[in-house]
Amino acid sequence: MLERCVARGRDEFAADYWGHQPLLSPAARLPRDFSDLLTPAMVDEIIAERGLRTPFIRMAREGTLVDRACFTRTGGFGALMPDQVDPDGVLTEFAAGATIVLQGLHRFWPPIIDFVRGMTSDVGHPVQTNAYITPPANRGFDPHYDVHDVFVLQISGTKRWRVHEPVHNHPLPDQPWTDHREAIAARAVQAPVIDEVLEPGDCLYLPRGWVHSAEAQGDTSIHLTVGVSPFTGHDVATAVIKALASEEELRASLPLGLAPVDAARTGELTREVLDVLARQIAEKQEELGALAGDALATRYLDLTRPVAVRPLATLDALAVLDAHTTLRWRDGLHGSIDPASAGSDVAADSHVAADAAAVVLRLPTKSIAFPAECAPALRAVLDGGPVSAGSLPGLDVDDGLVVLRRLLREAVLVAL
Repeated sequence: MLERCVARGRDEFAADYWGHQPLLSPAARLPRDFSDLLTPAMVDEIIAERGLRTPFIRMAREGTLVDRACFTRTGGFGALMPDQVDPDGVLTEFAAGATIVLQGLHRFWPPIIDFVRGMTSDVGHPVQTNAYITPPANRGFDPHYDVHDVFVLQISGTKRWRVHEPVHNHPLPDQPWTDHREAIAARAVQAPVIDEVLEPGDCLYLPRGWVHSAEAQGDTSIHLTVGVSPFTGHDVATAVIKALASEEELRASLPLGLAPVDAARTGELTREVLDVLARQIAEKQEELGALAGDALATRYLDLTRPVAVRPLATLDALAVLDAHTTLRWRDGLHGSIDPASAGSDVAADSHVAADAAAVVLRLPTKSIAFPAECAPALRAVLDGGPVSAGSLPGLDVDDGLVVLRRLLREAVLVAL
């Protein structure tokens, strides 16, 4: 999906733009427009017919959020939740100049679910998507920066974007633009790096920290903001520090009566702790690197989701599963195969005695044990290609059906 958004090759974009500088990609240099993802008619459908609730919708006018009571209410009999979108209220606020923000479209709008899954695979960092629908000649937010990278996909209408260099480079999630209001206001009156009107099909990439503002032109503007939350060196360092919590030397209390309000009094102790950190990191670099890698993997899995399973269709597939039924690994699900260890807290297949389990399929939310002879079949499944009970290496058809039924029931595999 990345190639849909940047008018550069992947390697050139990665080397020259990713995290460094903005890139404006005109529609004429991209493979196609973005009308398959969202259109004005789709926006109306989402607001009028999809039972949207906050916080999946918000509204803003001239940099200030509109009270959600102005555009939400209960859904009436059988749907009394009080935070459902009220299309009448949305119309009133939008006609008065408020921008509509549809948040988290990657969680409920099918075309964007697929798009974000592809983008996540391409960039290797968590991705999310919001839509901004702005009335003519209005803006939703003051000049600001984001703490994540964004790809702005112009859907319909036109919007003028002014982009300025950062006042705070590479901000972390806990370093919002509001910490630098005065500096941003001063930067916003200077000559912009980019001052362009985006037309439908154009895309603007902005690394986190770059100051920007946008204003709809003579008609209603709709654009998607594809946000990417990149992992940073700070994430690695934080993971290493957490891993060092196992070191007794660093857990020991500092001296009685420290009262660390005077830097001169604590300077020597600080240097001693830094020396310990440097020594521990040098001595255990490989171990700490592995622990930090595991921590980043865990966080990535917390922030991303595999393709959703369809429960009823899955049960139907189970009912008709035979030697020729073709299944495949669930897209976006991460797993690994490890030897079973004594006392492992894993779920063994009902056909396998607990003490006979010798190989474990480890998933983000659970682990499943199988007999040792299933290892080649599990590796074939993990490769991601289509499989059937009659094609699994090392197993006859009956045993293959047992394994595939379990994996289908556990939402590891999906039917083709």
